[in-house]
Amino acid sequence: MIFFFADNHYGQHPGRVLFEHLPEELRKNIRFCEDDWRLLESGVWEPECSLLILNMIGATCGVPHPGEGAEKALRAYCARGGNILLLHGSSAAFWQWPWWRKLCGLRWVRPGDPDGVLPSVHPHAAYRLELTSSPHPLTEKLHSFDVPEDEIYTQLAETGPVEVLMTAQVGGEVWPQLFETRSPAGGRILSFLPGHIPAVTALPAFVSTVSILIADLDRPRY
Repeated sequence: MIFFFADNHYGQHPGRVLFEHLPEELRKNIRFCEDDWRLLESGVWEPECSLLILNMIGATCGVPHPGEGAEKALRAYCARGGNILLLHGSSAAFWQWPWWRKLCGLRWVRPGDPDGVLPSVHPHAAYRLELTSSPHPLTEKLHSFDVPEDEIYTQLAETGPVEVLMTAQVGGEVWPQLFETRSPAGGRILSFLPGHIPAVTALPAFVSTVSILIADLDRPRY
């Protein structure tokens, strides 16, 4: 089972919009929760989770930062090498936990960061998501596409090695938008940064890209 936890993201509901536009074949195997961390805190999801999807930033949108129960379950999931798909700002999903801040390869930095790192920024513009020349197998399945004006996440803090699969150019600079890193236990962590407003999260090319990422990451646990 895939578990997908999202917040309302300032009333734009990117996780919910995306979930509602995913193919039925994917949706029937996903447990989706928005603005409700009771399942996440309970930990009962962890043993049966084949893929964890997040579209959330801790302690924002009027929703509290997940607490001790969620942290215990996430540690167990990561310790067994579970795969994670981080959408939009979800590298900051659990930014209050020091071990999580080191996990994501590139992380979205909140104001008042506990490590004293300068905040990341998100200019607004229309842009094109371009595939890189990475030899990663996913680049054979994905396609470049145009994105209407929306947030572009830039200036993330580097916490570990990443393989960049897609980029966007803004302000004369090229910024990673899809990249992969590995957890200490070998779990794959894919981060896909685009997707704030519904005009983007419901875009067929966006939904298709995320569907490909989910299918690639979701592996049955033997």
